Amino acid sequence: QVQLVESGGGLVQAGGSLRLSCADSGRTFINYDMGWFRQAPGKEREFVAAISWSGVSTNYANSVKGRFTISRDNAKHTVYLQMNSLKPEDTAVYYCAANGRSTSGWPSSRRYEYDYWGQGTQVTVSS
Repeated sequence: QVQLVESGGGLVQAGGSLRLSCADSGRTFINYDMGWFRQAPGKEREFVAAISWSGVSTNYANSVKGRFTISRDNAKHTVYLQMNSLKPEDTAVYYCAANGRSTSGWPSSRRYEYDYWGQGTQVTVSS
């Protein structure tokens, strides 16, 4: 069973940085590709970044490419999202998610392929 808990959200000024963490208390973390999604008020949940189970492959939304970096530490059962050069439009609740279906080695951006979700952490970027 996968149980995901996010942390690291908060309030930051535009141009600043935050690092989100997502820890899995289960014992099968290494079996899953991991993703980060976000949802702003009144908008649908959207893909941000994903990483393969091995950490070799990463996938980013165009809106965050070059600013955000996803990484994972399988020994610590944790995935990270380093967010730099934050913009007000990055304001959202950020969710981590686990995908146990992948067989291609390429971490998916499709929300429906992720079976397990954390409770979310709020990120607010002020202008």
